[in-house]
Amino acid sequence: MRSIGEMARASGLGVSALRFYDRAGVLVPDQVDPVTGYRWYAPEQLGEARVLSRLRRAGMPLADVRLVLAGWTAADTDLVRGLLRAHLRRLEEGLSAARAEFSALVDLLDDREYPLMTTPRTAARQSVSGPGLAAALDAVRFAAGTDPELPVLAGVHLDAEGDTLHAVATDRYRMAVARTAAGGHGGGGRVQATVPLPLADAMRALLDGADEVRLVVDDGRVTLEAGDRQTGGRCLEQDFPDYRRLVRLPAGRRAEVDVAAFTEAVRTGPVRLHEDGGTGYELTVLEVTEDGRAVPVPEGADGQDLVAVNRAFLLDALAAAGGDRLVLEFGAPTAPLVLRRPDDEHTFSLLMPVRLTD
Repeated sequence: MRSIGEMARASGLGVSALRFYDRAGVLVPDQVDPVTGYRWYAPEQLGEARVLSRLRRAGMPLADVRLVLAGWTAADTDLVRGLLRAHLRRLEEGLSAARAEFSALVDLLDDREYPLMTTPRTAARQSVSGPGLAAALDAVRFAAGTDPELPVLAGVHLDAEGDTLHAVATDRYRMAVARTAAGGHGGGGRVQATVPLPLADAMRALLDGADEVRLVVDDGRVTLEAGDRQTGGRCLEQDFPDYRRLVRLPAGRRAEVDVAAFTEAVRTGPVRLHEDGGTGYELTVLEVTEDGRAVPVPEGADGQDLVAVNRAFLLDALAAAGGDRLVLEFGAPTAPLVLRRPDDEHTFSLLMPVRLTD
């Protein structure tokens, strides 16, 4: 007999995935300890688990996975081959349709005479509070992208206009925005620069102990000066998306939470496993109760106003928020979940919702 941890290591399925497939009735443990609830798997179940792992990586729908495993166990090779061929055909048709749509979009992009946002190359020198800029970088760093296919998102975007400086980061699935005061902007216009993550981290390290710093943007290069110390480098050349358009959201229900207590509720509370393209991650499903509290709800809970978000992303946003209290804004289940500071509406993060499936 194998424990759930041993089965996870031997099969390539994570522990949370095995629990999910148990609850779904797809791969049920041979024995469950009635006292501890611990799962034990029979030796012959390892083969099924390895098949399941491959089907999961191939992105097969759960309904078909059930049938494949049933056919596999019963040695019904015709059924299994038919299901595999049908899924491969769906994948090929979907890829062909996606290629056609992407080709049309590329043609449209080629016809456009301007990018999403033209990054001004005007020189600017600003004096900025060291603690203020440090807090802004801390508030947004977690949301920066790491996808090599989208290098423009692998940085922190700095947007200076008037007496304010915004810091922005996004990986498409989450976005964080923070604002701090700034002065001494030369030229008076809007100046933007996207700082690569290694340079953003070097800037953050330079800010420790610095009361006031100078931020210089000049023709594609950014420099941070703190007394006689400085760090700098080239900005990312690609144009950052127009984040201002992405944060115009309709008002929704609001729930104020104690950060420590809510973080613990998310960390230890119920989760659902979400499968996306053969990969899986844990979701936290939230609702606002009648008395205005935001709470995670267990699997099986229903309602039109449930909002599901990536659990790890939610914990990251809570850790980066700063302060003891946060306001959660819930729009429609398809609208981003917004986390705001009660005392600073200009520092916030957005988490894209995940569609719940049966």
